[in-house]
Amino acid sequence: MKRFEELQNLVNGLEGDFEKFYDKGNNAAGTRVRKGMQEMKNLAQDIRKEVQDKKNNG
Repeated sequence: MKRFEELQNLVNGLEGDFEKFYDKGNNAAGTRVRKGMQEMKNLAQDIRKEVQDKKNNG
């Protein structure tokens, strides 16, 4: 569950940068969004592997 909380915190932490990029056109915020999305992708993949391992190994 700790990893899921990490994922939630990452999503919540990006909210301000999403607003700055989409509403105000701040390109630096867009860079931070892209970086954060990559981190989320990697974390999601790790969680996926963890769930699969737990499912297969009991």
